[in-house]
Amino acid sequence: MLKKIIAGYFSVALVWRVAIAFVLGIAAGISCSRLGACYGEELTARITAVVSPFGTVLIAMLKMVVIPIIFFSLVAGAASLPVKKFGRLGLSVLVWYFLTSLFAGVFGIFLAVVMNPAMENAQKLSEKFLPQVGAMKMHGTAGGISQFINNLFMNPFQALAEGQFLPIIIFSILFGLAARIVIEQHGEESKTGRAVELMLDVFDAAQKASFKIIDWVMEYFPVGVFALTTVNFAVYGTKLFGPYVRIAGCVMIGVLLMIFLIYPMFLLLLCRENPYRVMNKIKEAVITAFLTRSSAATLPISFRIAKEKLHVKEQLSSFALPLGATINMDGVCIHLPVFAILAANIFGIQIGVSQLAVLLVSVVFASVGAGGIPGGSVFLLFMVLANLGLNDSEVAMIVALAIGINPLLDMFETACNVAGDNVCNYIVGKRGGMLEK
Repeated sequence: MLKKIIAGYFSVALVWRVAIAFVLGIAAGISCSRLGACYGEELTARITAVVSPFGTVLIAMLKMVVIPIIFFSLVAGAASLPVKKFGRLGLSVLVWYFLTSLFAGVFGIFLAVVMNPAMENAQKLSEKFLPQVGAMKMHGTAGGISQFINNLFMNPFQALAEGQFLPIIIFSILFGLAARIVIEQHGEESKTGRAVELMLDVFDAAQKASFKIIDWVMEYFPVGVFALTTVNFAVYGTKLFGPYVRIAGCVMIGVLLMIFLIYPMFLLLLCRENPYRVMNKIKEAVITAFLTRSSAATLPISFRIAKEKLHVKEQLSSFALPLGATINMDGVCIHLPVFAILAANIFGIQIGVSQLAVLLVSVVFASVGAGGIPGGSVFLLFMVLANLGLNDSEVAMIVALAIGINPLLDMFETACNVAGDNVCNYIVGKRGGMLEK
């Protein structure tokens, strides 16, 4: 009997198991919140203390495997393409990610200005989350552009140990390109060429082994998602989201328009085909990103879709998708301006054309450092709001407000990010002749 139950459980597609876990988590969290209201918050604290570790272990597992996947995938991807072709396709991918981030930033600012988010009792609402703000590291807020550039080129072993995404990307691409150049200079049949090819085979094997670990982790996703969702709704409750309706609506509308209108428009203009057929093929990756709130965790599904449904060659996918999971954050570029305009409304800051230009540059610049893990966009608010001219206490207040709704908004923005990664991979692949015949 137990074997049949287990077999029946695993026969259901993972995305549906995660979706069911999410719905059950909402129900359990709301029930826990109501029990706490009736019998005291200590009861809620006890329940969340028991459930919370099952969610935090999922985040820990994702952080454990995301760095190896990005490193091995980018090295393998950069080394698998001939240098001449890599330069053209690599530049196309980078330009695409930059332009869509810029477009998303403009779009986010436009929606925020039009919808003009505001919030009553902002000070009172923020007080609940201010302790969490104090515990956050305001990394990336000091030093400006020069410090940012210096941080791109650091000891790769230090970057790997500390989980610094951008230096890892830079080193991985340079290392992969250097390996390819060495092979082309010495010849594949030379002793050096064979040694480098063997090394790249090891990296390719390590990449596949990392994906196998992700497969195991993904089987745990339903448990982790249930726990995370239960804790979020138990702690925050449903009443808290009421004052956030206008802010949430602004972000959600922007994200949904990007996914269902803007990306299809790009596909139609650049590929001359029915864009919604392509969007339908990537829906599993988008839904998984929505439920897990992690671009990096969705990488294995994006790779499988690229190979089996979009028929993009692995040489391009292994470069474009890990890079996109780390630096392509269109959802973040929509999300951040909303809280910036909210801050302007709360503190009476006059926003002119020059301030909007600074805001746009800050948002695009900050989004590159969002990373592919859940909740990364909250940290970026420190940089964006500081550039807007807010003092430390004002920044802390807005970040506290963002924390209150971030679990919900993060789901939408991550879905947007992953959709953008997959659309980029397909468009560059089709226009660059990198689709399987």
